[in-house]
Amino acid sequence: MNTDDVVRYLHENPDFFEDNSHLLSSLNAVHPHNGETISLTERQLHALREKIRQLEAKLAELIRFGEDNDEISEKVHRMILALLEADNFEAVRDAIYTHLREDFAVPHVAMRVWNSVLKRETVEFAPVSEDVRFYAGDLRQPYCGAPGNLEIIDWFGEAAPHIRSVALVPLMRDKRVFGLLALGSEDDERFYPEMGTLYLKRIGEMVSATALRHLG
Repeated sequence: MNTDDVVRYLHENPDFFEDNSHLLSSLNAVHPHNGETISLTERQLHALREKIRQLEAKLAELIRFGEDNDEISEKVHRMILALLEADNFEAVRDAIYTHLREDFAVPHVAMRVWNSVLKRETVEFAPVSEDVRFYAGDLRQPYCGAPGNLEIIDWFGEAAPHIRSVALVPLMRDKRVFGLLALGSEDDERFYPEMGTLYLKRIGEMVSATALRHLG
């Protein structure tokens, strides 16, 4: 009989140690950390404690994610209320900038709008190149990652040379892009390709809806 035979036998007879419980106290194993010899029962208890520790760590992580999501949801809710209360485009714009900068702690925010029936003499309506329009039109979800389009980065003004990561959120009407909301940070890990974009997408949708109410 070899080791494989023993393993196979124990698999085929799961009640073996229940029927022969006296063996548990006489069988020895090696402690996983200090290398000392311990009983099989002690080894099982140690394995059980380790599994419980891992489960507790996973539970704590899930709770932390849940709390983070609740906090973000509250911020989005406050932003929605501010946008609903805005009675003109300037108020909408101010609410967007204020909440993203102060509530979401995004250091740099810029926005451009094109193909609007109503226009304003503000930077949000400054001319945008065809390249940027085509780029934004190809976005099917918010882009997060390193800055690539120099024209868009220039929207951040004096901060442009220091921007290391961006989130670009398309503003849409009937699945057609009419503008772009740009978020920038000097931290290259603030916006990264693998991050979730659910809340960014929702922000883009509510900004689009409220802006269109005043732009036509």
